[in-house]
Amino acid sequence: MGRVFLSAAHGGKETAGIDPGSMAGGTTEAREMILLRDLILTELRSRSFEVLSVPDDLSAKQTIDWINSRVRRGDVALEIHADAASSPAVRGAGVFYIANNDERKSNAELVLMGLLRRVPQLPNRGVKADTNSGMGSLAFCRQIQAPALLMQVGFLSNPEDRDLLQNRRRDFAAGIADGLAAWSRTVDPGSEDSEPTYPAINININGQKYSEQGILVDGNAYIPIDLADRLQIDLSKAPNVRRITYRRVVYVKAIELREFHISISWDSTSRTVTLRSNLVICSGQVDKIMSHGNASEVQLQIFLKNNNENALAKFPDIGKLYREEAAIEGVNYDIAFCQMCVETGFLRFGGDIKLEQNNFAGLGTIGGGSEAASFESARIGVRAHIQHLKAYASLEPLVQDVVDPRFRFVTRGIAPLLSQLSGRWSADLNYGDKIIAMLKRLYESAGLM
Repeated sequence: MGRVFLSAAHGGKETAGIDPGSMAGGTTEAREMILLRDLILTELRSRSFEVLSVPDDLSAKQTIDWINSRVRRGDVALEIHADAASSPAVRGAGVFYIANNDERKSNAELVLMGLLRRVPQLPNRGVKADTNSGMGSLAFCRQIQAPALLMQVGFLSNPEDRDLLQNRRRDFAAGIADGLAAWSRTVDPGSEDSEPTYPAINININGQKYSEQGILVDGNAYIPIDLADRLQIDLSKAPNVRRITYRRVVYVKAIELREFHISISWDSTSRTVTLRSNLVICSGQVDKIMSHGNASEVQLQIFLKNNNENALAKFPDIGKLYREEAAIEGVNYDIAFCQMCVETGFLRFGGDIKLEQNNFAGLGTIGGGSEAASFESARIGVRAHIQHLKAYASLEPLVQDVVDPRFRFVTRGIAPLLSQLSGRWSADLNYGDKIIAMLKRLYESAGLM
């Protein structure tokens, strides 16, 4: 039977020092996850599983390197997190898996159900592809050479979840151990000494069947590296793209090509991985704020509704408003719309901004007041958002009268690219990356990349 690698999130040294993770209720994510990890470890070992515990002082990158230096065929890896949200009402457990991997999705369901059976008071947030995470991908799910999952055991910022975690820690540990045991037993490593045999899969590129086949490794599609060259992707400076040699051919993990603006999809019936090069989106323009949008009003509405089925009840014309207001000022409405999705949680709002304030971008007021800005209508709120983006991205004057209360305080043209909003619009240094990840999700759902 394979081994289990177990990692407690955070606690290691990152760029800014020791990373405690989320903090709430007088405790930290790192502390709570270490305590829970130790109990899971004991529980699994009592069931005769071999478990390797990742040292607590490693950074996120060092954690991945540590596991990869020891991993063998048949092993699995899990990292446990406790999330946090701006609204203390948000709660529940969920598991992230690498996108387009039905096998890993099934594994994630096993692990999550193990926990929820032992702690049924936890709301079920479901299993989600890592493309639905804030950053658009999760290194722990993608870069570890063994099958890997990232589990959110609850929200530290929610008093009920925190109380459950601290007072029923053994139930959490037993449940997660149940799920891990079930997952590990599904893995059949075969002989350690023989070369593995991987099933062949078909490859489709931009609607055309490719003459060479790929392989399926742990539920992930791999394609010959020559195909990356044909797609004009330079992988020489992409060390995180997983490569394997199989029968003297080098293959790369197909899902990693998303970072090069390639759309990846999987059809399990025909066992075909489909790659679609970015025919609409120019990679050099994807994060340019002063540019044209590409999605239709319907595509914006569908994307919003798929992520919050109640989003259009209050704002039925939100897609139309963003397209119209952004076009007037020359702002990319796709970018503005995706920033709105990030800021409001797909119009769920929460925190200190209320739905009736029509503030879709976390805009502040003049004078540093504690309340966020309010606008008389959804259109005016969208207009203020667009104007604030134009203030950062352009030196051109506004076409319409100013409604953005902080327009005049922005150094004009200081951030023409999305990435340059990080640390400016938000203190989050990954802020721009989160909007770009949301933009890719929009384009994939609309079939634009």
